[in-house]
Amino acid sequence: MRMRIRDWDRSLKVRLFGEFFSNLSFWMVFPFLAIYFADEFGTSMAGILLVASQVFSIGANLIGGYCADRFGRRTMLFFSATAEGLAFILFAFANSPWFDSPMLSFVAFTIAGMAGSLYHPASQAIVADVVPEKDRSTVFSVFYTSINISVVIGPIVGAVLFFNYRFALLLVAGIIFCLVGLAIRFLTEETLPTDVRAQMASGSNNWMQIIVKQVKAYGLIVKDKVFFLFVIAGILLAQTYMQLDMLIPVYMKEAIDKQVLGNLFNREWAVTGEGSFGILLSENGLLVVLFTVFVTRWMTKYREKWVFFLSSFLYAVAMLIFPMTANFWVFLIAMAIFTLGELATVGLQESFVSKLAPDDMRGQYFAAASLRYTIGRTIAPLVFPLVTWIGFTWTFVILAALALLSGFIYLLTFKEYNKRNKGMVL
Repeated sequence: MRMRIRDWDRSLKVRLFGEFFSNLSFWMVFPFLAIYFADEFGTSMAGILLVASQVFSIGANLIGGYCADRFGRRTMLFFSATAEGLAFILFAFANSPWFDSPMLSFVAFTIAGMAGSLYHPASQAIVADVVPEKDRSTVFSVFYTSINISVVIGPIVGAVLFFNYRFALLLVAGIIFCLVGLAIRFLTEETLPTDVRAQMASGSNNWMQIIVKQVKAYGLIVKDKVFFLFVIAGILLAQTYMQLDMLIPVYMKEAIDKQVLGNLFNREWAVTGEGSFGILLSENGLLVVLFTVFVTRWMTKYREKWVFFLSSFLYAVAMLIFPMTANFWVFLIAMAIFTLGELATVGLQESFVSKLAPDDMRGQYFAAASLRYTIGRTIAPLVFPLVTWIGFTWTFVILAALALLSGFIYLLTFKEYNKRNKGMVL
């Protein structure tokens, strides 16, 4: 029997409701920060600053995993949400009618990013704490759907508010984050297992020893062969789906100058490269919102290793279709295949991490698993010099090859997992 939202632990319900509004606030602001910082500091300096901010967030994410296991999930969620709220309020002050400081805005944005990175490991660990293993994929997919609804709505509203009412938008966003923190603090219970809490509390309180212990803990994670293969496969696959914001829009602008789609109501309907990419982005967001839970439940009927392989294969197919055509309608089909590859493993990925993680290291495992995205995001821009050297077609072919390679590494991952857990077939 499927686990319905009404059957969820209250901690999950509060998170789902609160995080929808905090994510909505975040996505009203985040897509426009590159434009804001480029206008204030210049394009090159803005790029350097955003990379630096990302580095701080990576460090915070890894620390957040340890803190979630040591101090508790609720404690970290309350601290992180409140800190992010205060950072947004500081961001608002730096863009107020009385004071204007781009550098203070960058500092506030960096603090907000670090606070968000501290939040996520504890947030994911809660699901592993309170949800039975068989239902975790569905729960993770519901949260993913909630995030994507905010991704669809947020930028549309933010496009107006960020440039015309920035102070009010940032101030309201900060207040929302603080309210989410308070809701988590007073409406939820701590989910960190009691024995793990006692074990962590009995450890040393010396900060140097704590840091050494943390480094050793992540060292153990790296030595986990199954987990290490899983992360490597994720980094390779990230090179395909990260291109949704990088290579694909550039290619579509190059491939489509102006394309007539047809005539309707005595009017000729046409799209440009930029306009067609906007439509494809909306298609991706709409399909994610409508079908995430359905596809996740569908995929749970099959063995996990083949679902992961299928996801990689679908990404590869999409990458091969894009350079073969300049037809907008074919691009729509390619994006549908791309999105199905995305949805196939939405809930399964976090669920698999929760299976690998010992009870006392769940936060750290989820933090380390996020390296699939952070390292992937760091490598993905290399496609641009690659396009210069070998052209769009061969670049897409290489990306398809990386996706297929990730699929075979996933098969190897599950082979090793099954050897470790004899009798289990995934």
